[in-house]
Amino acid sequence: MQLTYVEAIRLALEEEMRRDPAVFLLGEDIGVYGGAFKATAGLIDEFGPVRVMDTPLAESALVGAAIGAAYTGMRPVAEFQFMDFIACAYNQIVNFAAKSHYRWQAPVPIVLRGPAGGGVHGGPFHSQNPEMHFVHTPGLKVVEPATAVDAKGLLKSAIRDNNPVIFLEHKFLYRRVKEEVPEGEHLAPLGKARVARPGRDLSVITYGAMVPLALEVADRLAGEGLELEVLDLRTLLPLDVEGMLASARRTSKVLILHEDTRTGGLAGEITALLQEHAYEDLDGPILRLTAADTPVPFSPPLEEAFLPSAARLAEMVKQLARY
Repeated sequence: MQLTYVEAIRLALEEEMRRDPAVFLLGEDIGVYGGAFKATAGLIDEFGPVRVMDTPLAESALVGAAIGAAYTGMRPVAEFQFMDFIACAYNQIVNFAAKSHYRWQAPVPIVLRGPAGGGVHGGPFHSQNPEMHFVHTPGLKVVEPATAVDAKGLLKSAIRDNNPVIFLEHKFLYRRVKEEVPEGEHLAPLGKARVARPGRDLSVITYGAMVPLALEVADRLAGEGLELEVLDLRTLLPLDVEGMLASARRTSKVLILHEDTRTGGLAGEITALLQEHAYEDLDGPILRLTAADTPVPFSPPLEEAFLPSAARLAEMVKQLARY
C-alpha cells in the first residue's frame, strides 16, 4: 500500500500492538490528540487509554515510567513531542536504561521515538539532531530511517529488540516521502546499512533526511557521467562498519553527509574508521558536508544556509572526483 513516512510509523505501531499485548504507547498528547504530528492518530480508539497513554510534559518522568514498565516485562514505546527535549531525560537514558543489562542482566526493551531535524523553520528548540549524545553511550541503539519502508521495518525491529532504542524520525520526511510499504511481517535489520543507489565513482555515506538529498544529486550528476553510490546507514549505533568499508572499497572515494553539526558529528567517527581500515583503498581525502556549528536559525533563509544543500553537495562531489 502507498503510505507516507508517518503513516508507515503508525502502521508499525498498530501491527506490533496487535501482535504483542505487552507493547503499549505512552507520550505527550499521543492519545486523544493523536500526537503533534499525528503519528498515533486513531490508535486510542482501538487500544484504549491504558495502551495509548497520555502523559504530562515531563520527559524524565516519561522515560522513567517506560524503564520501570520494561523491568516488569512490558515493551513500552515512548513518544517525545519533539526529540530536542530528550535532553530532559538524559540521566534516565544513559545511567539507567543503557546500563541495566550490563549491571544486573536486566533487559530494557523500550523504544524512545519522536520527530527530529530541521528544514521546517522550527528554530533552535524544535529542529535539533540529538543522535550523537546517544551514539556515544554503550548499551543503546540509535536508529534513523530515511524511507517509509524502513520507518516501518526498523520500528518493528526496534520494538522487538531487548535493548533500549533511540528512534529518530526526521520530521521533514513525515509527509514528503510516500512509497509502497508492505503489510505484515516486514522487518528491517538493526545495524545493517542499505545501498540506496549503487555507483562506481564515489560513495556518499549518509542517513535520515540527507538520503533523498544525496539521491537527488546522484541522479543529477549521473547525467554528467559521474556515478555516485549512496549508502544509507539507517542505524547509527551499532554502525555497519563492514558495509561502509565495502562501499569505500568499491569506489575509492568517500564523502560523508549529515544534517547534524560538524564538531563531534558522526562524520568524524566514520572518517577515523575508514582511515584505520581502508586507507590503502582510498584515492582521495575523506570529505564531510554537515550543518554549521551553530543553533538552528528560525529565519528560513538562514536555516537554508545552515543546512547542507544540493548545490554544496554537488560542488564537493565534483571536487573530490577530480582529485
